[in-house]
Amino acid sequence: MGKIGKSIIYYQGQPVGTFAANDPNMDALNYDQCFIRDFVPSALAFLMKGQSEIVRNFLKITLALQSHEPQMDAFKPGPGLMPASFKIESKDGKEYLTADFGEHAIARVPPVDSCLWWIILLRAYTKATGDLSLSHQTEFQEGIKLILDMCLAHRFAMYPTMLVPDGAFTIDRRMGVYEHPLEIQVLFYAALRAARELLLPNNDNCTCLEDVNQRLGTLTYHLREYYWIDLKRLNEIYRFEGDEFGAEVANRFNIYAESIPGWLMEWLPGKGGYLAGNLGPGRMDFRFFALGNLMAIITSLASEQESQMMINLIEQRWRDLIGEMPMKICFPALEGMEWKIITGCDRKNLPWSYHNGGNWPMLLWFLVGAALKTNRIEVVYRAIDIAETHISEDKWAEYYDGKNGRLIGRQARKYQTWTIASYLMAKELMSNPDRLELLTFERE
Repeated sequence: MGKIGKSIIYYQGQPVGTFAANDPNMDALNYDQCFIRDFVPSALAFLMKGQSEIVRNFLKITLALQSHEPQMDAFKPGPGLMPASFKIESKDGKEYLTADFGEHAIARVPPVDSCLWWIILLRAYTKATGDLSLSHQTEFQEGIKLILDMCLAHRFAMYPTMLVPDGAFTIDRRMGVYEHPLEIQVLFYAALRAARELLLPNNDNCTCLEDVNQRLGTLTYHLREYYWIDLKRLNEIYRFEGDEFGAEVANRFNIYAESIPGWLMEWLPGKGGYLAGNLGPGRMDFRFFALGNLMAIITSLASEQESQMMINLIEQRWRDLIGEMPMKICFPALEGMEWKIITGCDRKNLPWSYHNGGNWPMLLWFLVGAALKTNRIEVVYRAIDIAETHISEDKWAEYYDGKNGRLIGRQARKYQTWTIASYLMAKELMSNPDRLELLTFERE
């Protein structure tokens, strides 16, 4: 854990999180803050090493930063929202916390994933330590319910999935992932499962738990039934009739065969499959998004058969999805006019760079966890071997560019904390696969 030690943030003498990066050769910008999503692999690594104090402190201070005020001002966060990040500032010799709910983010998008990761991490802390007292505190019970109230609220939608804007999760720039992106739906599923375990079964929580159980059933069915893509499903979509009307129809979302991208017809292996990146009215995003698919395996959202087919896909398309560094955050990249229109000519998200087909070492632990969950040990060793060839030599870079991830990203920070933490997590999981129980659930 010494590699992470230099990144630890202290508040009033107590460890409370980690800096996003410690690159001495680049401006800090917001990398000197602690991001909730970035801290997750560090927190899990600490828990696996029996160092739970920093995680407990983190959970307490982020809960204290949770928004509680009614959203009277459209430019302020609504109740239940967790900040994207926080930093420690000093004034007149006193320390205080400053939270960012997206006010300073690219395009001012609030982070939907922060509150979901917070619940998942609280459950992991509870399982690792056996400490039920923290989650049973009144303020924690209320914090969980505030998040659920926000996520389970009625909206202008008739789907069990969560409707969110572009840039509301790990891919925090415009990439055409608005509506119902896979990553948010998988985190939503895991947060609901975790909340059901954490909430006390008393009169105060009775209605909330009923809502959780109801949504879990419909959400699980929806994602497995409509997001799943394999060759059999692709043939069904290819033969869909458009503009079907009524309750009992095959093409519920009015997907046209012409929307199937040409690359997918040859790229999809006969014994492979994955969950689509997005699904909405008249729209299916056929891109492969790594984090959502890998977390679907780890959390048991994907069935055993689907999980095996996902790993089959990764193995058979290793060069495309892994290349020189595990692994691509999405595949394929947007190029040409499509890149211009969908990203708004985003110079950071050029084809095969950053979120647009770049390789992210922080995905290593997700890949190792998914491979262990499916008992595909050969994938674990292969992924770690590739990462170890130059991840340390490259000073723990944030991301890599190019179709095979051979170049350190042009704007990538060195000494990226979640790159280091993900590598340590992957090694720990390889040595102690039972540690995966902090994140996994029994299949229902």
